Amino acid sequence: MKKRLYPYIIFLPKGSKYDVLRAVFGSSVPVDILNFALRRGVSEKIYQRDLIESLGYSNKTIIEHLKALVDLGVLSEHMEKNEVSGRAVWLKAYTLTDLGRWLALLLVEEENLSIKDKVEIACNVFRSYVRWIRELADKLGIDRGRLLEIFREEIGS
Repeated sequence: MKKRLYPYIIFLPKGSKYDVLRAVFGSSVPVDILNFALRRGVSEKIYQRDLIESLGYSNKTIIEHLKALVDLGVLSEHMEKNEVSGRAVWLKAYTLTDLGRWLALLLVEEENLSIKDKVEIACNVFRSYVRWIRELADKLGIDRGRLLEIFREEIGS
């Protein structure tokens, strides 16, 4: 039986790629946090209390994993001032970074993405990959004309 393969590409930070992969996939908690972010929307804010209510993990467990994901650049952390019953309350909000979005997208099933999302992902992957290849080619002294020639051959086929 031949399975359909998907070319999952993810750009990981040099020097900490194993730490990132271990932090995200070494426990079900970070995977559940990323899935929560996908359900909420990859650009939407995530609040600690919503994670606790939705995922059923302890406050301590959620905080530990949020801190690790922030430290590794998977999530970014912001403080928000809200008014509750006439007094100011500060809340921590989290959003997925570019790295966090790519890791979250590894978890999503293609059928659950809209055509618009798929087009945006394909264009972003292409742009990131071309940028990476260009930098690598410059470092290795590969002529950009040769890369352009390869691109034209492949895009024309």
